[in-house]
Amino acid sequence: MQLPVSDPRPQRTLRLAFGTAVALALSFGMALPMPFLAPMLCVVILASMPRALPFKAVIALPLLVMLTSSIGLLLIPLLIYAPATGLLLVGLGLYWCFGYGQRGGNTLLTTFMVIGLTMISAAGATSFALAVMVIEGLAKGLLVAALVVVCSHWLFPESASAPAPAPAALKSRLEVNWIALRGTLVVMPAYLLALINPAAYMPLIMQSVNLGQQASSLSARQAGRELLGSTLLGGVMAITLWAGLSILPHLWLFFLWTLLFCLLAARRLYGLTHTRLSAGFWMNSLTTMLLLLGQSVQDSATGKDALSAFALRMTLFIAVTLYACAAVYLIDRLRQRHQPLAAAS
Repeated sequence: MQLPVSDPRPQRTLRLAFGTAVALALSFGMALPMPFLAPMLCVVILASMPRALPFKAVIALPLLVMLTSSIGLLLIPLLIYAPATGLLLVGLGLYWCFGYGQRGGNTLLTTFMVIGLTMISAAGATSFALAVMVIEGLAKGLLVAALVVVCSHWLFPESASAPAPAPAALKSRLEVNWIALRGTLVVMPAYLLALINPAAYMPLIMQSVNLGQQASSLSARQAGRELLGSTLLGGVMAITLWAGLSILPHLWLFFLWTLLFCLLAARRLYGLTHTRLSAGFWMNSLTTMLLLLGQSVQDSATGKDALSAFALRMTLFIAVTLYACAAVYLIDRLRQRHQPLAAAS
């Protein structure tokens, strides 16, 4: 099949794969705290913003980190001394964040606000030093991701004749409320687990945030295939990449393997390779792979049993995904029951 000259998808595929692989290599090469954050943020920025970051956006990134950090830090005293009130505020904050995203808000800002509400507050409720480490990881990860995004757009520029992305369809206020409630219910159980042991369950929070955002565009009929299928595929991709990396554990080989897997996923995400699965499916598969792989590499570097830790983490990911499917089904059933009552009134 011959692609039109103005087709932007090959450039976007190369940009996403190259940027993600470079961000991952830089994060692990510089031994950043939570090195999986930079490539994940790179995926979110490149997939949601096909145009290059404007200068004002680059300047606003430090302010975004400050805003995110302050939200999480302000919740720490409440979670320690008034836990019921703190949990209620976290739930209301998640509800507002998901609603903001569904009303056309910036995807990156929504992601960071949810991370600030959950990861920073959960870490600080146990140890303030851990909260500082999470903030440091966010700041450095975002800086690396932003620089890599700028370089990726310079190497693989967007064609001037490429069509602008179509605006998202506007949703009714009632539909936005239901979807925001669904996303909140998906994230809260992982957040409660992170309050018990934040160091162990930080990746689970990130996975639940991904699932909460993906579930926003799914119906109950799609949820099982999209959410569970993408999580399982992400696990298979992580295992396969880990097996390839074990041949020669080296940073450059890590970069090349990641580049290959990201290319395979990005081709399907942008529709260069025909697939019946949605772009959200491939996006979640890619982020799941990065989460699982990043944690396994860290476990191996610190002398832990990477395989048993991977098995436990994958089990938790599948459990939170099954819960997300159940939450989507439950909210859709309640929504269907509510619609006739709303129409009658």
